Amino acid sequence: MTEFERITDDRDDRIVVTGIGVVLPNTFSVDTFWTNVSQGRSQVGRLTRFDGAEAGLPVHAAAEINGFDHHGFLPELTDAHAAKYSREILIAMSAVAEARRDAGLGDGVVDPRRLGVIMSSSRGPFAWWRDVLTGADPNAFGDKGAMFRGLPGCPATLSAIYNGAQGLVTTVSNACVGGHQAIQLALGELRSGAADAMLVGGHEFPIVPEVAACYRAMGHGVLSSERDEPSRAVRPYSACREGFALGEGSVVLCLERATAAEARGARVYAEILSAASLNEAAHPTTMDLTGKVTASVIEDALTAAGRSADDVDYFCAHGTATRYNDIAESRALRALYPERTPGALPPLSSNKPIYGHTFGLAGIINVAATSLMVHHRTLAPTINFTTPDPECDHDHVTEGAREAEVDLAVSMSFAFGSQTAVVAVGAPS
Repeated sequence: MTEFERITDDRDDRIVVTGIGVVLPNTFSVDTFWTNVSQGRSQVGRLTRFDGAEAGLPVHAAAEINGFDHHGFLPELTDAHAAKYSREILIAMSAVAEARRDAGLGDGVVDPRRLGVIMSSSRGPFAWWRDVLTGADPNAFGDKGAMFRGLPGCPATLSAIYNGAQGLVTTVSNACVGGHQAIQLALGELRSGAADAMLVGGHEFPIVPEVAACYRAMGHGVLSSERDEPSRAVRPYSACREGFALGEGSVVLCLERATAAEARGARVYAEILSAASLNEAAHPTTMDLTGKVTASVIEDALTAAGRSADDVDYFCAHGTATRYNDIAESRALRALYPERTPGALPPLSSNKPIYGHTFGLAGIINVAATSLMVHHRTLAPTINFTTPDPECDHDHVTEGAREAEVDLAVSMSFAFGSQTAVVAVGAPS
């Protein structure tokens, strides 16, 4: 019998979250992440990465990572190798390594051929390519590391090399649903028996003037222009909302089959019950505003999990503080529960006011936050809530952290390209 046979012979369909790695603004551990999300401590601050006035953009707030040092996360990475990588690659690699450490998935625990890495990013190394194309970094092609720094899949592949992962390694690029779809792919690998553990996450670094300009070009109410109180720039579901702020970073989940986690006595945060994704094949930038399509995707995910809408205790929203997103989510809940009054709808909250909008990473942040809500039996709030939009006047957990038994929760995401994706998260069974 080999050292790995005990795991690879078991074909359990239950998939659990055993590790969470976080590198976000002022947040370098899962404990700090939970504190910020549950206590409503916004990490959106004054934009320093570029001068909005010089760029002709009324943008003043963003959630930025400053003072990051990879050495504590990647002790075996030599400085010579690290010098070939970008800041973005090192941040993503650090989140992957931290997820594995948090899971207690040390060397020799899992067959390298049955360990994979799947990441999500909407734009990949956009900041590096911007510097190349504008001449801001005249030495960008000065060494062999340029090949690493310019490829969107390198955070995943270099993480796989560092962690000795020889299973499926790939990167999804599908705007804001990419994180949920990465989880969906990981579930397939685990449930088919092709893998015993998957490190699945996202990375996004959009704080550059060109990305800001793209969203400002869509009109008022998409990208916040808040100047005086950056921490209050993102106000989902409020009548006074102005849109989202850009955020950056990387978050990674370690997913395993439950029996393998139980056999080694691993701590389990939550169970990933199912994932569902749908392309509406309709308007490319506006989601279905009846709520019925999103409700149908949620029902698909719940059916796959053997549950129903009446079982859901909480919804983790996409919550971008844009009008269409906010009302679409509220209408989806009304469509899912046609017999209920708004006050009787399950609670729904958004973490975008804490870490901004991170696009390809956003779904992973949602599932990480939801897993911790399940684990800690506490719902995280929507902060910065003021007078509600009349269509969004239901339970947003605005009073702060709320103790609650969360047996079943649903994370939602929407994306350009007419896409919707959801993940159902439950208490460990």
